[in-house]
Amino acid sequence: MPKWKYLANIFLTAFENAVFYMYLTEYHSGFRAYSRKYLETVKYKLNSDDFVFDSEIIAQGVVHNMRIKEIPIQTRYFKEASQIGFWRSVVYGLSILKMLVKFKLHKKGIKKFRMFR
Repeated sequence: MPKWKYLANIFLTAFENAVFYMYLTEYHSGFRAYSRKYLETVKYKLNSDDFVFDSEIIAQGVVHNMRIKEIPIQTRYFKEASQIGFWRSVVYGLSILKMLVKFKLHKKGIKKFRMFR
């Protein structure tokens, strides 16, 4: 993994932990397991059809006080692995930040977003 991507993952994870008041070790591997109750509660069908979906569904769970438990996995990076380039990574990072702003506005009651109801 390029150093810039590694550092961006650390920054985004720290920022998400601060906004969500959680302490997950990472948000960006793409591996998650959700309970039936979780999936019946959150409005995941309103989420993005892109990489930001992972963070959106976590944010929805936080809004609904759902339990989120990490399942440790070993992440391996190799040439044939799915990776996104620099500019798509920038768009991804900005999408995460935009979603976090929406999350905070919703939680504070300033503006309500359907995806978090």
